[in-house]
Amino acid sequence: MATAQQTVYAVSELSEMLRGLVEDSLPSLWVEGEISNLARPASGHWYFTLKDSGAQLRCVMFRKANYLVRPQPRDGDQVRVRAQASVYVARGDLQLICEAMEPAGQGALLLAYERLKARLQAEGLFDAAIKRPIPPVPRAIGLITSASGAAVQDVLTALSRRFPLTTVHLLPVPVQGAEAAPAIVKALQHLPVRAPAVELILLVRGGGSLEDLWAFNEEAVARAIRACRVPVISGIGHEVDFTIADFAADLRAPTPTAAAELASPDIADWRRRIDQLGQALARLQRQAQQQSALRLQRANQRLIALHPGRRLQDRAQRLDELESRLQRALRQHLDLRRARWSALQARLLATRPQLRINQARSECLRLQTRLQQATVLQLRSRRDRLDQIEALLASFNPQAVLQRGYAIARDADGRVLMDADAVTAGTAVDLQLARGRLRLVKPAD
Repeated sequence: MATAQQTVYAVSELSEMLRGLVEDSLPSLWVEGEISNLARPASGHWYFTLKDSGAQLRCVMFRKANYLVRPQPRDGDQVRVRAQASVYVARGDLQLICEAMEPAGQGALLLAYERLKARLQAEGLFDAAIKRPIPPVPRAIGLITSASGAAVQDVLTALSRRFPLTTVHLLPVPVQGAEAAPAIVKALQHLPVRAPAVELILLVRGGGSLEDLWAFNEEAVARAIRACRVPVISGIGHEVDFTIADFAADLRAPTPTAAAELASPDIADWRRRIDQLGQALARLQRQAQQQSALRLQRANQRLIALHPGRRLQDRAQRLDELESRLQRALRQHLDLRRARWSALQARLLATRPQLRINQARSECLRLQTRLQQATVLQLRSRRDRLDQIEALLASFNPQAVLQRGYAIARDADGRVLMDADAVTAGTAVDLQLARGRLRLVKPAD
């Protein structure tokens, strides 16, 4: 029974404490061992045991971390992992949470690979400017690979399917192990000599680990590729595998089959091209026939146009046209002469003396008539004017005014008086009436 001084932990609490202690005391570290009990559930996480001859540890590698691991691990693989030690609280198990994984022993190889790649690249061995063009239709292809691997069958099958007209010269070599690199170098040197018709070499191998592909990472192989007398296409491993030979080759293919496809034209394309050319040739032939028929038709038309009978017909038609024009010209000339004769006759008739006398007589009669009419009109106008003047004169006649009861007053000197003040008192004034005169004296005021 627990006392008051005792501290009692729940299992989960203690597990959490243990996980904290382990994670805080042990930093991320590298661990090497053999994979066993590898499980890949649908979640994408990996669960496995890492063991050696004396112990084993449970491991987990979550999907985000294992996504880029190449190649995929299998049970029995010797690997190296970078991991964080922890405790799985639910079971209280010590486990490693893996962050990176690589095959054991591969680190030194990767370092050597990167150093050689950087040195050869700085030297210019991989420059695009020194890459040789790949012949579009090679008459003969050299094949350097293992005679027993799947790669040789893949390449031969692809070449037979795509372009069976190409001759293939196979030079089998080991592609793995210590003797592989010298054999590949020798093959690159001697194959163009043994088969002078070879225009292109395929250097291929199936997939494998870095150690398996190491022969293609040798400096001697890279230099032999660049020194080869003909272009080289590399097809080594899988699409994710890159070797020094791939960088040195004139063209890199992701797989051996892809190398065969890049090296050979597709005969199906040729057949389609031949069919297209045949159709184009047929169209050209039809067009040439149509053009020849058109030229023949035009030649026949020209021949008909140049035939003597046709020319006589043209001349006859031309003669008829000229005859018609001559007749029209004659008629126009006669009409013009006739018109001039008529005009001259009219002028002659117009200049006869009798005619001029008659015209003068007629003109005299016309002028006499006009003179008489003008005289009558002028007399009538003068009479009317005289009547108007008589009427106006009569209206101004003083006697006529006197007849209406008016009188004209004159002074002693006979001047007409217009103002009564002009006459002084006692002065006599004469009044002229319509009948008779009166003498009056102005009385005094």
